[in-house]
Amino acid sequence: MIYKAIYSLLLIIISCRVYSQERVTLSGTITMKTSTETIIGASIFIPEAKISAITNTYGFYSITLPKGEYTIVVSCVGFETLEEHIVLPANLRKNLSMAEKSKTLDEVVVKYNSAASNIRKPEMSVNKLSIATIKKMPAVMGEVDILRAILQLPGVANAQEGSTGFNVRGGSVDGNLILLDEAVVYNTSHLFGFLSVFNADIIKDLKLYKGGIPANFGGRTSAVLDIYQKEGNNREYHLTGGIGAVSSRLLAEGPIVKDKSSFVVAGRTSYAHLFLKLADNPNTISFYDLNAKLNYRINDNNRIFASGYFGKDKMDFSNFFRNDYGNSFINLRWNHLFSEKFFSNVSIIYSKYDYGLKINYIGLDWVSDIRNYNFKYYYTQHLSDKLALNYGINAIYYQFNPGTIKPIDATSAINPDQIEKKYAWENALYISAEQQLTEKISLTYGLRYSYFLRTGEQHVNNYAGNQPVFFNPQLQIYEAGTPTGITYYNKNQKIIDFGNIEPRLAVSYALNNDQSVKASYNRMSQYIHLISNTASVSPLDIWAPSDQYLKPETLDQVALGYFSNFRNGKYSVETEMFYKKTKNKADYIDGAELIAQKAIEQVMLNGEARAYGLEVMLKKNTGRLTGWLSYTLSKAEQRTPGRNAAEPGINNGQWYRANYDKTHNLSLTAAYQLAKKWSLGGIFTYQTGKAATFPTGKYQYQGITIANYGERNGNSLPAYHHLDVSATYTPKPDSKKRWKSEWVFSIYNAYGRNNAAALMFEQNRETGLSEAKRISIFGIIPGVTYNFKF
Repeated sequence: MIYKAIYSLLLIIISCRVYSQERVTLSGTITMKTSTETIIGASIFIPEAKISAITNTYGFYSITLPKGEYTIVVSCVGFETLEEHIVLPANLRKNLSMAEKSKTLDEVVVKYNSAASNIRKPEMSVNKLSIATIKKMPAVMGEVDILRAILQLPGVANAQEGSTGFNVRGGSVDGNLILLDEAVVYNTSHLFGFLSVFNADIIKDLKLYKGGIPANFGGRTSAVLDIYQKEGNNREYHLTGGIGAVSSRLLAEGPIVKDKSSFVVAGRTSYAHLFLKLADNPNTISFYDLNAKLNYRINDNNRIFASGYFGKDKMDFSNFFRNDYGNSFINLRWNHLFSEKFFSNVSIIYSKYDYGLKINYIGLDWVSDIRNYNFKYYYTQHLSDKLALNYGINAIYYQFNPGTIKPIDATSAINPDQIEKKYAWENALYISAEQQLTEKISLTYGLRYSYFLRTGEQHVNNYAGNQPVFFNPQLQIYEAGTPTGITYYNKNQKIIDFGNIEPRLAVSYALNNDQSVKASYNRMSQYIHLISNTASVSPLDIWAPSDQYLKPETLDQVALGYFSNFRNGKYSVETEMFYKKTKNKADYIDGAELIAQKAIEQVMLNGEARAYGLEVMLKKNTGRLTGWLSYTLSKAEQRTPGRNAAEPGINNGQWYRANYDKTHNLSLTAAYQLAKKWSLGGIFTYQTGKAATFPTGKYQYQGITIANYGERNGNSLPAYHHLDVSATYTPKPDSKKRWKSEWVFSIYNAYGRNNAAALMFEQNRETGLSEAKRISIFGIIPGVTYNFKF
């Protein structure tokens, strides 16, 4: 099937080449005038031919036209619109530079769809974030944070305050594919989710795909967050940074060889733990991270890059536990232009995530990690002004360390152990096309074939009936099964494999220049899973590969949307309905123990999940007051029926609320330019309380009171809402000097809402009555930061 589809697309290539021979090609790279940093997502429009193009992730564009004279109009948020007259008698390489609109400090802002070209583009369920010169996002703790911006978008939420990661359209955290310079980032959070691992100073551009996901992305079933770092100024040296109450940051960039190569290095660190020590507080929490990137332009057709990241969080609650985790990666890339229409990129990436936990009262020192070695090779081919192809291959080799166990000290009863490591390959081949059929109809369509291979060296348990989980009919509970034997697989020997065909389709129908209707469908497969039980003493981060027991997840999602710009693009409205269904959704049996679990299959069952909802986003794009209102009405559910008539399954086999279900999710984000020197920002968020399981009664056993719990996730925590505000003061906004600065004042949770991270049920010692106590993490947190750029 996939081979027939690829053959059909190749026929399109051949036919379009014949057509394109009668035309010529205009191509080139769009950069910033001051630094030659390439610009992602710049719009190139040819009014005479009514043809447009968008620069790719490396700032490259290509347009095929008849010979003649034309006007090039280049536009991008945060830059002055550029117009230039050209004569096109033959193929022409035309590199263009855009001037920034202002010289204020760079920040991350929402990039609004201000042009009719985005109305016609088949891309949907996508939100873009871009570096710009005008502040649009309010700052909390003095820093603009990417994940905080993402959480204000429709369809995006976090499970609760203080939780890590984010959930998209009822999907799990591990269902998000998060890429930084094409490398996988497994954990996005610093300080219990209060800040993200992404330093806004070095971020160049990003996109969040919630649906209609292109064929070049795979391996996850929820969303894709695609982020790129800056390349560095290859003409001048600059310093950018900030000094805050919780953390400080510094970025340095400049040329290695002027106009040919450059570097950029950025670092952040927190120091709140130092103040805790001065106050004799035994608890500490801190983080640091480092980003770096080098690039070298060999010639007009070849460019190489090297980028990396290293970050670490450390938490020490001395009387209870210590926890640390961190991401790291390095990526080597080569861009090559075969011709004006033919672009390629090769990437070789190493990525690692490690997680450590020390529990003092049992004397446990436990470490797990996941590593991958990733190879990507893809092509972009512009066949005509109406058709472009993207195709490539991707190969990932995984090494999973579920746990290295050691005693904390000589008094510990813990015996040293190494849970058996696991190995796997995830390979993919894809091809997709973006095609304009008529003036009103545009399409994006493609296929991805993914193949997952589990290999040794490993001992694999065998179970009676191939069922590692046993149902005890007397106690009416699920228990770990007893292996009937063990099969040993040598190094690189095949254990099991899976293959999936993943079609993708998106279509846009333009009602006029300001209105369109769009629809999309995508199938996704996920072969690795985050094993995390937040009901345990400490949330765990263990990644596990699919096998004969833990099946790969497969998702089908459809979406339908209406998009409109009105009053000359001053306002926009986006509405989407979506439905998604997931097969082989992993679920835990009641009382599952995950710490040092050698046979994870003994505490897990395969079920299914579904999510559906309505998203609305109203935006004000221009003027002194800008911002947006987003609202999501949705439902996320999970079901794990019994494997036969004698088993009840989880929750008696009925649908129940997923941990990340939020019926109502409302966010209001606003930025107001009060004066030249002052700008204000605010974010108000309201969410339905997180799903929870509360006790329905209690009983006595040998003098101990034991709670009896009701159906899984049959209750809710109180509603979550809070307000964040900020004010930015720029002392000399019109200064022509190289040194520029600003002060950012902020208040997180301005009216002091004690949002519940959890409810603790216990017995009152005086009255003997049961009572629930709300556990809150953050109260009012003021902040001030001094930002500078030189």
